Amino acid sequence: MAVGVVRRILLVCCVLLLWCWWQGFLLMETGSGLLVQQLALPSLSSVVFLQGDDASYTVTGPPTISAAFIDRVLAASGSPATGSGQALYDLGVRSGIDPVYALAFFLHEDRFGETGIGAANHSLGNIRCSAGYACTSGFRSYVTWADAYQDWYHLILYGYVRGQVTIPLVGHVCSTVDEIVPVYAPSSDKNDVAAYRAAIKHAVDTWRRGRIWV
Repeated sequence: MAVGVVRRILLVCCVLLLWCWWQGFLLMETGSGLLVQQLALPSLSSVVFLQGDDASYTVTGPPTISAAFIDRVLAASGSPATGSGQALYDLGVRSGIDPVYALAFFLHEDRFGETGIGAANHSLGNIRCSAGYACTSGFRSYVTWADAYQDWYHLILYGYVRGQVTIPLVGHVCSTVDEIVPVYAPSSDKNDVAAYRAAIKHAVDTWRRGRIWV
């Protein structure tokens, strides 16, 4: 009799462990599941992702991730910028740049504001100091994350896509990841351009598939 009870208890425990593992897997891989519901976060089933054929990784275009998804990515990483997803999304839409690229640069430059200069400067992309900007340690500094997002989009739109920065340097406009990265993070600054390009593309592909973790 006692053996039968123990077996039933063990079976229940195994089922519970399996359920917990599955819910953890859903949360880590897709941001969905009952754990998300308990946290009052919208499930990914309510978010429309534009998959599209973007073999060139052109930064301009409509958003392919939602503001809620951006915040979920930031929250999952423990970013101090958590809660600013709507600003990153809205400013991207306003500039005509897909916010998935801003998020990818944010991750690669300073782990969403968790490390490096960006943590102190509220900086998305570690933009070098220039006239008219408050700066810390040689990089532009901002009061809010939204200020940093707006400046980054402005730089990419006017400096790269419209060529104000790139035409004098490389002779043409830059609107794809492959074109932007060598100017944005040149090898002369000890950057691994190939690895940087690959990291941006991998992050973009991951989030467009609806997965949180890169």
